[in-house]
Amino acid sequence: MGFYQKYVFPRLIELAMSNADLVPVRQKVVSGARGVTVELGIGSGLNLPHYGSGVTQLFGVEPSPELAALARQRAAETGRPVELLQQSAEQPLPLPEASVDTVVVTWALCSIPDPVQALREARRVLRREGELLFVEHGRADDPRLRRWQDRLNPLWKVIAGGCNMNRAADEAIQAAGFRIQELTHQFLPGPKLLTYTYQGRASVG
Repeated sequence: MGFYQKYVFPRLIELAMSNADLVPVRQKVVSGARGVTVELGIGSGLNLPHYGSGVTQLFGVEPSPELAALARQRAAETGRPVELLQQSAEQPLPLPEASVDTVVVTWALCSIPDPVQALREARRVLRREGELLFVEHGRADDPRLRRWQDRLNPLWKVIAGGCNMNRAADEAIQAAGFRIQELTHQFLPGPKLLTYTYQGRASVG
């Protein structure tokens, strides 16, 4: 891992995802978590302040040691205990089948190498009555924007540490076997190529 990926990029991610425009969206999604909860791609822990008292145990999946260190620091600052699982989200989670009440994923499916596999693993650990809560940026509904997303994605992926601007989050969620119960789309403030947003919840089936 080079200097940029190890030292610079985690701080850039922290800065970008700390955008004040994202806070109300985070709060709305994350506050719905209940019981035993797993967050895929917890990053630097920006969601931690938004988990409510209904969360009895929280696991955070994060492959980056640098981002995980920031998450540990934020957990201490916010008083929100979290058990960090330092691994890729596609790898088997060290949790029993049907042992989790909520899985949360926010702006992470874009950079997980195999999002469908990660979501299948999330579905495995969810109880039958459990929920997947999500907000993701990705493939726009405007054909002209989609064409530009496809053209620019190879370069963007290199610059942005593996982030893809043209993934359709709803398609990945359904391909993993989830049933989408609620889904809204909107553009958040910022460049339209990067801010078309999928937000909702899904059930195991």
